[in-house]
Amino acid sequence: MFRKTITRLLVALFTFLPGILLAQNTANTSDEQALALADKVIKNMGGTKNWNNTRYIAWSWLGQYHIWDKFENKFRYEKDTLVVVSDLKTKEGTVYSKGKVLTDEAQKQKILDKQYAIWANNSYWLLMPFKLRDNGVTLKYKGEGKTQTGADVDLIELTFKDVGVTPNNRYILGVDKKSGLVTEWSFFRNATDEKPTFTRPWADYQKYGKFKIASNRGDAKMSMTDIVVSQNLNSDLFNSPTPINKALVK
Repeated sequence: MFRKTITRLLVALFTFLPGILLAQNTANTSDEQALALADKVIKNMGGTKNWNNTRYIAWSWLGQYHIWDKFENKFRYEKDTLVVVSDLKTKEGTVYSKGKVLTDEAQKQKILDKQYAIWANNSYWLLMPFKLRDNGVTLKYKGEGKTQTGADVDLIELTFKDVGVTPNNRYILGVDKKSGLVTEWSFFRNATDEKPTFTRPWADYQKYGKFKIASNRGDAKMSMTDIVVSQNLNSDLFNSPTPINKALVK
């Protein structure tokens, strides 16, 4: 039930065009303190320039493996014996099942139609802090607080306007006072809810390529693995009809 919930709740939030960081959105009612904190978070993670100049991001999550080519707007998705290589703009691509091209057009299209939503949801769980300055996101400073582990944080509230299909969602993020990084997030299904649907850590930052990514979401099942940030990737790997050896992605 929880897995179904998280799949539904985040699809609408990941709204920037593939490969582009839509930062510096000030045409809303965000307050200056929240915007300054968001800028600090993005800078401390590695900055907009390094994000925009990075080509490939790979990761595993919930039994799924992904490679995102930000420059070409392409997405490789693996789950069990299913492999999908798709274009995030055109929504076209190739679907493989057990190493063979899926020829059933109706089934193929059904799978391809889901790829953008899968990319949106799954990459949000990996890269959310880079989303703080997106168009349609309103940021409010909510004062100081403490995480579930007792660390001191500044709190930022995220709400959404004219973006996605679930604009009534709300988030509160904890920005660690020492590191200047997001270390906890709370999700509210409805903006008016008093209690969050969940509160989870955003922890274990490491540097991948030229920016930082946090892999820990509170338990092994929900955390990220096989994270790679790279500028070069063999095209044969990206387009392989069968699941690839992740150790070859560097």
